[in-house]
Amino acid sequence: MKPLGILSPLSFKFLNFSRKFSSNLSEHQKKLMQRGLPKQKSLNGVKNIICVASGKGGVGKSTVAVNIACTLANHFNLKTGLLDADIYGPSIPKMMALEAHQPDIDSNNLMVPLINYNVKCMSMGFLVDEKAAIVWRGLMVMNAIERLVFKVKWDPLDVLVIDMPPGTGDVQLSISQNLKLNGAVIVSTPQDIALLDARRGVEMFSKVNVPILGLVQNMSAYICPKCNHREEIFGIDGVEKLAKEIQCEVLAELPLNRETREKSDLGEPISVSLQTHKSSQIYKKICEKILSKLNI
Repeated sequence: MKPLGILSPLSFKFLNFSRKFSSNLSEHQKKLMQRGLPKQKSLNGVKNIICVASGKGGVGKSTVAVNIACTLANHFNLKTGLLDADIYGPSIPKMMALEAHQPDIDSNNLMVPLINYNVKCMSMGFLVDEKAAIVWRGLMVMNAIERLVFKVKWDPLDVLVIDMPPGTGDVQLSISQNLKLNGAVIVSTPQDIALLDARRGVEMFSKVNVPILGLVQNMSAYICPKCNHREEIFGIDGVEKLAKEIQCEVLAELPLNRETREKSDLGEPISVSLQTHKSSQIYKKICEKILSKLNI
């Protein structure tokens, strides 16, 4: 038996063939995926559509999406909408203080978005009981997404922010393939496990030709309010390393703090309720970079 460290010429040929085959297969899959894409649609009266996504749940994606939407509406005075695309776990009603409200239907059979903090909002959470478990299969979920996107009176809007569900499944693909998205913002913590899934999210958007506007490192560190000690609970510069790998910009690093959590639970986004807070200032910088990339 030959030592493991010694490879025959035939072995080298096999390894080279495997690498080439894998590369060709990836390109082939990408071409097939693009060939089968449905024709992307625009939304009447909506100038720009961006999505906020993450590969993994629990990284604060919805909090980021809500505060980006509120900052665009209240600091930059843009007509802004917020779509909660998480069918199974809608959180926008609570975070935007719109629980127990239902949208009206206009004369064209379109749902009229609920408005708070100058942001037009739509969510599955407006259409079902707060405590109801949504146990639906794929087709029903796709029909719900279709209605939440295209059967809503969004216009006029400068920017529609879509809070995507975590992962890279049917909902994400359906929205990415059917809507003309101007770009995606990827949210992750610095933790290696979260970054693995964030990278998958980046790859998915790449395959459907949606540009990545940038990455946001959330919960980057906890700073003690009493002694100012900084503790990187989830790791250091994980998103920065990913950004270098995929040649993308880090829009900002958001700290882990009690005020953001408390205000989210109260339905008072920190970017609105505490505008001088450090996190609110960071959201302004994030939005400035997004608007620059969108040429707004």
